Amino acid sequence: MLQSRLLDIAISEFGTKGLEGASTRGIAAAAGTAMSSITYHYGGKEGLYLAAADRIAERMSAVMGDPSELSHDVAADDASEARAQIHRIFGRLADKMASNESADWTLFVLREQMKPGEAFERIYGGVMGQMVRRLSDLVCIATGCAEIRTGRIATITLMGQVITLRANRATCLKLLERDTLEPNDILDIKARIDANIDAILDSMRAEEQGQA
Repeated sequence: MLQSRLLDIAISEFGTKGLEGASTRGIAAAAGTAMSSITYHYGGKEGLYLAAADRIAERMSAVMGDPSELSHDVAADDASEARAQIHRIFGRLADKMASNESADWTLFVLREQMKPGEAFERIYGGVMGQMVRRLSDLVCIATGCAEIRTGRIATITLMGQVITLRANRATCLKLLERDTLEPNDILDIKARIDANIDAILDSMRAEEQGQA
């Protein structure tokens, strides 16, 4: 219990102040433990930082669930099922990004996105990496695209419209003139995301069939 609290506090501190700016002494004090416990369990600040990344990867798995629950094997010619799974995964992700759930590790992840290191590799090695790779495979099936790179580029653009709900939350709220996202806002946003997904997939499929 104490170790979980220590890691959660570390995630918040590292996210706010970065690896260099955060104080292990302050983290230990906030967790109600001694500095020596950080040295004993993690070897120092860098070890604690990596342990915080592992904690985020675990929490992402708990929040998003097993990708297999949202996506199962799809035949290479089953475009409709691939599309349905894409909608399902992005729907779950949009719900999580629009909520305040797990918001405390957003800054940590954003820092690693901007300057990736070993901590990012640990985060990406969990459900994050599994999800984006699965999505790119589904995009290829849904559109009939044989070029993996094309499917991955499309996945990047599709993810952007969902990630913005967390990464650009303040801008989203200002634009909607809200203090917080209301349930009807989230429903409308998800409907637009679904429409955008279909438009992009339809366009890519038409390109593959030489109809663009």
